[in-house]
Amino acid sequence: MLPQAAVNLAYLVAAVLFILDLKWMSHPRTAVRGNRAGAIGMLIAVLATLMGPEWSSYGGEGIGWDMILIGLAIGSLIGAFAALKIKMTSMPELVGLFNGFGGMASVLVAAAAIVAAMATDFSTLQPDDARITQMLVATVLSALIGSVTLFGSYVAFGKLAEFLAVKWKLHPWQKAIKYGFILLILGTAGWYALQRASADQLDVYAILVVASAVLMSVVLLAKSDTLPWLNALKLASLLGAIALGIVVVNQARAIDPNLFTTTGGAVLLQDQGPFWALVAVAGLLGVCLTFSIGGADMPVVIALLNSYSGIAAAATGFVINNNALIISGALVGASGIILTNIMCKAMNRSLLNVIFARLGPSADTPDADEVYKNVKSTSADEIAMMLETCERVVIVPGYGMAVAQAQHAVRDFANLIHEKYGCQVEYAVHPVAGRMPGHMNVLLAEANVPYDQLKEMDETNSTIEQADMALVVGANDVVNPVARTDPNSAIAGMPIIDVDRARTVVVIKRSLSPGFAGIPNPLFAMDNTLMFFNDGKDAFVEIIEAVKES
Repeated sequence: MLPQAAVNLAYLVAAVLFILDLKWMSHPRTAVRGNRAGAIGMLIAVLATLMGPEWSSYGGEGIGWDMILIGLAIGSLIGAFAALKIKMTSMPELVGLFNGFGGMASVLVAAAAIVAAMATDFSTLQPDDARITQMLVATVLSALIGSVTLFGSYVAFGKLAEFLAVKWKLHPWQKAIKYGFILLILGTAGWYALQRASADQLDVYAILVVASAVLMSVVLLAKSDTLPWLNALKLASLLGAIALGIVVVNQARAIDPNLFTTTGGAVLLQDQGPFWALVAVAGLLGVCLTFSIGGADMPVVIALLNSYSGIAAAATGFVINNNALIISGALVGASGIILTNIMCKAMNRSLLNVIFARLGPSADTPDADEVYKNVKSTSADEIAMMLETCERVVIVPGYGMAVAQAQHAVRDFANLIHEKYGCQVEYAVHPVAGRMPGHMNVLLAEANVPYDQLKEMDETNSTIEQADMALVVGANDVVNPVARTDPNSAIAGMPIIDVDRARTVVVIKRSLSPGFAGIPNPLFAMDNTLMFFNDGKDAFVEIIEAVKES
């Protein structure tokens, strides 16, 4: 067993590694080093906790190394499978799922703290002791934010994996996740209410069952994320969660001081019902908050849920009095908020607008047929001919590149035209392109695209007029010039990559369908734009063949 001083020193080392992790992760060249530093820091924190004096006291009450090793084995298997088998194109879903795991851990730790408090001897405390209030407030925050994170991440995962808010037929695995998870939640809530409900607490358990039923109904029955009553349900569930949190905290205040005796252990909390009702209502809040957010705002959602998971972890650190958890949770929460703010600025929208509104066409949105009446299409052979005279080519990746898994073909194309024609090739990456922060950077890094070829939006825009060709691969809203020219547009003021100012623009898309914002893009019909209607990967394979034959 380590002395507490050694444990605190280990926590300090872990905290320094976490900070270096964030610093190094901010640049592609040092991202791998940062990832390793974070993993080592977490390993040190876990080992220090298990070897510290607090763990020894817990272990003496029946929590042995066998359970720890089982948990370690299960977690390691899940992590190894995710690292080795999950495709890079599925990374947004995985990030959303892992955020949910963090929220679930916070809820379970808070529940364990409630159970422990119900059988703890508080003979040295009084009902108004500040330590009781601190523990209960931290527990409530951990449960509330953790539940919002868990259920919000489930919805984000479901929308990214395309089994929530869809009208088409689902695959068997999608049905299993969609129906199985929600039915498990409702069944567990109903069983718990029937087992524990008492005559004087029927209202609390009714809240638990009703909130779980409404949660299930929203997820299972809603086929659209633009439901008009979702905002009202968000507000109601938020107020309900706050009210239930106050009930949980006030339980200690209502305890008879005579119960604080040394005989049999004092009862700090008389019932767990309000706590689980809080979890259910907070879960409903998480579902409603995320369900109404459209695909265009998914990068913001992922960053926000990441922040939630960090804040929940920090609150959990206060529950179990663990400094390493407080520090790491605060770092994750703060960095997530900063990243969320960056994402919002990249779309010229406030966070409240993202949560309570949705991008979409308005009455002033022009008709697509009118916008696209002068669209000109092209072919791989024509593109290859134009490339013969190009000195600088800018490639703009979008979500269509991720769907088509075209990143390797894009890299092969860039290498070919550089070797054959001496073209300078660079990639202009918009902050919110794709479905999570850094989505395009991750895909291009997987294809071993040199880091110095990745350019930020502002750097590209300053010289885009000198580009001989801008190749847009599956991007739409992030290159839509109406953000600059139409103050009434849904994306008005949103910073975009100004590809329309390049000498020639080639847009690779399957069709003229709108982007996530649901508005037409006049770029496709401009005089200097050619449309190559094709799958992203197939398009580049054809262009590569045409360049080789030219």
